[in-house]
Amino acid sequence: MILQPACFSLSAISIALLSCSFAVFAEQTAQSKDVEDIEVIEVYAQKRLQRIQDVSVAVTSISGQALAEQQIKDTTELSAFTPNLKISQNAAEGTPPAVNIRGVGLIDYNTSNTSPIAFYVDDVVVGSANNQIVNLFDMEQVEVLRGPQGTLFGRNTTGGAILLRSARPEQEFGGFFNVSVGNNSSSKFEGALNIPLTDATAMRFSASHHDYEYTTNNIYPASPEAGLKQSNYRLLLSSQYDDLSVLFKAHLEDWSGIVQPVGSIGIFKNPATQELCSPSEAGSSSCFDVFGFNKGNDNFFDVMVNNDSPHDTEGQGASLNLDWQFSETTSLVSVSSFDDLDRDHAFNCDGSPARLCEGNLGLDNQVFTQELRLHHQFGDHYFIAGLFYLDERIKQDNYNDILRELRGINPRALTFIYDNQIDITSAAMFAQLDYALSDLTTVTAGLRYTDETTDYQSVSHINVGVDPNDYVGLTLPYYTVSGEVDDNQLSGKVAINHKIDDNSTVYYSFANGFKSGGYNGGFLSTPEQATLADYGSETLNAHEVGAKFALLNQNLSVNVAGFYYDYKDQQVFMNQESTIPGAPPLQLLENVGNSTIYGSEVEVFYTPTNDLYLQFGLGYIPEANFDEFIDPTGKVLTDNRLPFTSEWNVSGLANYQVPMFGNQLVFELNFDYQSEFYFDQNESDYAMQAGYTLWNGFIRYETTDWDVSLWGKNLLDEHYSHLKFDLSSFLGMLEDFKGEGRRYGVQFQYYF
Repeated sequence: MILQPACFSLSAISIALLSCSFAVFAEQTAQSKDVEDIEVIEVYAQKRLQRIQDVSVAVTSISGQALAEQQIKDTTELSAFTPNLKISQNAAEGTPPAVNIRGVGLIDYNTSNTSPIAFYVDDVVVGSANNQIVNLFDMEQVEVLRGPQGTLFGRNTTGGAILLRSARPEQEFGGFFNVSVGNNSSSKFEGALNIPLTDATAMRFSASHHDYEYTTNNIYPASPEAGLKQSNYRLLLSSQYDDLSVLFKAHLEDWSGIVQPVGSIGIFKNPATQELCSPSEAGSSSCFDVFGFNKGNDNFFDVMVNNDSPHDTEGQGASLNLDWQFSETTSLVSVSSFDDLDRDHAFNCDGSPARLCEGNLGLDNQVFTQELRLHHQFGDHYFIAGLFYLDERIKQDNYNDILRELRGINPRALTFIYDNQIDITSAAMFAQLDYALSDLTTVTAGLRYTDETTDYQSVSHINVGVDPNDYVGLTLPYYTVSGEVDDNQLSGKVAINHKIDDNSTVYYSFANGFKSGGYNGGFLSTPEQATLADYGSETLNAHEVGAKFALLNQNLSVNVAGFYYDYKDQQVFMNQESTIPGAPPLQLLENVGNSTIYGSEVEVFYTPTNDLYLQFGLGYIPEANFDEFIDPTGKVLTDNRLPFTSEWNVSGLANYQVPMFGNQLVFELNFDYQSEFYFDQNESDYAMQAGYTLWNGFIRYETTDWDVSLWGKNLLDEHYSHLKFDLSSFLGMLEDFKGEGRRYGVQFQYYF
């Protein structure tokens, strides 16, 4: 393939020159100093434990200690750790999160779809995007793999994979607990208890409970205070016999509360004449929705909405990991799992006290997976082969109540009831070989074949009536649509990894991946939309060149990468203005054609002294655009930027500790900057997020047995949004799901 864009060529040349410079420096450093006995970062990016320098994958490893110190509650808060990663709570906490790596992602709150970024929790794929909100407590580490992982991790890893690994049981009694209180009525308890049961078996029980209110302030007096209570429990049982390792896991989640209230960004200066506000004015007290509403002030965090919208989540599941060691060089791994998620999430989509757009997302999601892997090492070579099977059932119970206040006046004042059953079965076989050409150079080749079927049935009814207060009305059949989407795909990888010395490597890889087709079980307001709601698979071919250096006695680590993506038949969630004036927008998931993405990233980890640690990350994506596309309404989207994709993101961290009273006082300050991006495919300035920076930090006094810390998140109270959803053609406004404001608190932790 000829890489035409000059920017990518320059990026690759720059990385090559940087690699050579570091290579010379690394050799000089190695000749002048002896490497000290310090921690070596190891990852599971290739389904076995390896040094991070030995994998031809751009991967960031985040320790469980870093997650705990920075008060990271769940997976939606991981963006600050990794270049070119963006995750948000999307359409309020409790809906499927929006996850994007290097411009590849999906912004879709519907509960029927799967992200192109796969999440694996303790070696188990979670299935659809509903399961990607995972509370992070008592963790060993998190790994973010950037780029397609189509060989070992398979389907729906077009953009990458995020691996979550819980703390494992140990053969020593111990544990910890911590309690934290903060503003916005927040409180937290976390703890873990590790108990050796026999010489071969140990148990670890972990629990987490969060109780908090949102920083969004609802000034509508009739609405209840919004916030969630989240309880999470996990049990791990580990046994180690002569030739067999067993890890059993059970987990339980119980969440309840009132969802975060949504704001209204009105766009009209005068609703009667429909004179528009400028994008910078929209949402202010001088701008209104089409019915003449605004909240009456310019406080960013204030909203005025009838938000009696309950949320309830009940999740449970279990997994069993068996590792048979047939010999010193050969093992067989079996990973079995079953998970069940029940969720009800009510919502208000007009952002006002009126009853114009309300509804509920109901879900019963069951996932069974089974994987068998053969691991074999012969000499310096390593071979993995395996089989994978997934069976997922998604049952939706949804409704959307449109224009209830106008029942008897407006014929479009209806309640749409849409219940979908989506059944997915996926089977795959895969193999990967790491072949050592020499002591310094290893070639990797892998291939995976996947066969997948999605069966769907969508049944819809409409409820009509003339009295806004009559919630019984008359329910009529609307449409029934059923069908099947079949996919079979080959995906794979070829890479070469060359050691400059024992601690520094350069690599090139070509990898491809695919995200399977399916059925968009979202809000479909016509039978025609429902009939056309299935979509095909997407594929991505990725070239990547990178280098990983450990310098200055391994006190300095530098990772660089440049990438070029050829994205074909890309699936994009589109929020399109209806061709019928005043009607709700069309919500489509379409294969939009091809896109081109290229960019680069740099990570620096530096420990200049025993007391100071510095970290820096830079992501740059100059090109992430549709090659050519015209949407179903005839709107030209060619060369539009992909949604949820910043050109720049920069993050950094400084951690400094000083002795005090025979113990340690630790200071940390970190930041995450995201440049501007759009929330949908239309590049509307109303649905754009300006660049913003989040500052976080803590001060902690730590002893051998306990520590106490003062922590803060979004210290400067930055204004930003998780999502601006454009309903301007329908209600003259955009829904504004606001990011959390300043949070702070104090925590006490005890170890035993």
